[in-house]
Amino acid sequence: MKLFHALMLLALPAQCQVPAADSFFTVPAAYASQYGPYRSPLKFYDGTPVKTAADWPRRRAEILDAWHSKMGRWPAVDTLQRLQYTDSLKRENFTQYRVRYRWTPLEYTEGYLLVPDSPGKKPAVITVYYNPETAAGLDDKKDRDFALQLARRGFVTLSIGTTQATKDQTFSLYHPGLQDATVQPLSMLACAAANSLETLAKEPFVDASRIGIMGHSFGGKWAMFASCLYEKFACAVWSDPGIVFDESRDGVNYWEPWYLGYTPKPWRKRSRISAENPARGLYPQLVKEGFDLHELHALMAPRPFLVSGGAEDTPVRWVALNHSIAVNRLLGYSNRVAMTNRPEHAPNAHSNEQAFQFLIYCLKK
Repeated sequence: MKLFHALMLLALPAQCQVPAADSFFTVPAAYASQYGPYRSPLKFYDGTPVKTAADWPRRRAEILDAWHSKMGRWPAVDTLQRLQYTDSLKRENFTQYRVRYRWTPLEYTEGYLLVPDSPGKKPAVITVYYNPETAAGLDDKKDRDFALQLARRGFVTLSIGTTQATKDQTFSLYHPGLQDATVQPLSMLACAAANSLETLAKEPFVDASRIGIMGHSFGGKWAMFASCLYEKFACAVWSDPGIVFDESRDGVNYWEPWYLGYTPKPWRKRSRISAENPARGLYPQLVKEGFDLHELHALMAPRPFLVSGGAEDTPVRWVALNHSIAVNRLLGYSNRVAMTNRPEHAPNAHSNEQAFQFLIYCLKK
């Protein structure tokens, strides 16, 4: 509790002051200064080094352009629309609203907006998963009720999910359609999250400068791509998504067609990559050309993010995260890259409390 209260009192200055008892931002000695096989984000693609902070905006733009070019350009983000309220229910110390809005140019979604009773503008967190009920605490999925728990702690939360696509076992978003998508589905999920942020930011009780995003597993991938590709997210929590490509892990399956391996149907059988069932679409091209997700992590700098690691993101992932630390160091920032660890893929009460403390630390004034 002492740590919790200390975090509550902290703002987020240029150099984050982490309580002495907190180790979220500390690289274990076994992985300190290790950078592994990953191509440095501090080199332009032609090999020219990024020498100063003044060089970084140009390099950041190069990374962002390269990934959008490969994954497909987003349709324009809608900065004008407002939430449509369809229902309300008083719960505990907040009100739950059913809301509707357009998250792609061609598709509406429905979710749950949880608004604490406290007055004034509040920080907010968008939670993403297979359906919006889970994070809102409206089903029985243990320790995935992120939106509910954060609302209890004074955050406005917007819980969204791919309900119909999950029922259809296509999981993701396909723009303009399932058989003719021009954007990789995981990137389109990020675009939908950007539209969600812009819509949520217009509510009078939300501080638009303090909106984060959080998700687990499928939602962790979604939260990672959204926060990295859309810089208006102030911070992010990625719960065990698999933060780099790793073909030895079933859960780090970016090769599947609903992530970065999109092709028109019929799709490959869901499984690891093999000679009999090879990866298709963009994913094998990215791997062949030396791309990996640590480049996207670097786009967060200097915004803070937490990897709530489990079975897929063990402490060895610090080797990839060291590249983001190096970018932040060049920019003059410390304590921007954090990781916690648990043995299981599933979140638990302890790992969730660590994530909530991180969001309090980053977003609460």
